[in-house]
Amino acid sequence: MARKGRDISGWLVVDKPAGMTSTAVVNKVRWALGAKKAGHAGTLDPEATGVLAVALGEATKTVPFITDALKAYAFTVRLGQATNTDDAEGEVIATSDTRPSDDQIKEALGQFVGDIMQVPPKFSAVKIDGQRAYKMARDGEEVELSARPLWVEELVMTDRPDPDHVSLEMTCGKGGYVRSIARDLGEALGCYGHVTRLRRIWSGPFDAEEGLSIDQIEEMAHDPALDAHLKPLEVGLTDLPELRCTPEGATRLRNGNPGMVIATDVEYGDECWASLDGKAVAVGIYKAGELHPSRVFNQPV
Repeated sequence: MARKGRDISGWLVVDKPAGMTSTAVVNKVRWALGAKKAGHAGTLDPEATGVLAVALGEATKTVPFITDALKAYAFTVRLGQATNTDDAEGEVIATSDTRPSDDQIKEALGQFVGDIMQVPPKFSAVKIDGQRAYKMARDGEEVELSARPLWVEELVMTDRPDPDHVSLEMTCGKGGYVRSIARDLGEALGCYGHVTRLRRIWSGPFDAEEGLSIDQIEEMAHDPALDAHLKPLEVGLTDLPELRCTPEGATRLRNGNPGMVIATDVEYGDECWASLDGKAVAVGIYKAGELHPSRVFNQPV
């Protein structure tokens, strides 16, 4: 049975509050807009705040490009304590009286910049033999997760409010766990550590400062005023080169066939998106004057 709702496409930037899951935010946005289809670009832990970009309708096809984009986080690490979840929600499993100096912290941060290998927290959504790690951990099962590659562009100390806490900001690529950074930094400093505050400042082209609160979304629910806050789905394609296509080329692309495009600064094999009158028609691979589509957008031009 087809899902009821409006065929509405675009992005709504939400400033997620603490205590709410990412899925709950998506459901709230779908309800408020009466949308048929919605999804998000990158889960935030329930207690984390900040940017949660919600894609609606055809914009859901651009989610992978936002997921792959760089993201920035501001967070606080509690030094001297390790928890089983690597954040303040878990049980303290180890303590230390050691407290590093500011200089020691700054020096240790260097080993977490660039191409690094990171082991996700045991309480995470990573799957092990088809099961979520956090479900296994909650059931008391032994969880062994493999290290994964992560690109960290920047990791800096922004404040040291007291000996027990340090505030940091990190810019990283896809798949980064701030809780793992806190855990591993604490181990590197010989004092343990876990996250007590986490906020995603920006994600790809979306900024927390432009995000709507849940209260604002509820106040504007089922009102055209909320529609006015939608960003076009094309914003999700910001990191890809844009190619213009002819009306004939657009028709071919919408039917899933290679279509003629006008290209200047792209090379054979580049992933690009084609537009007609500023509206996205398709994403695909550029080959000798044509775009070979992998994703096609069904939106009026």
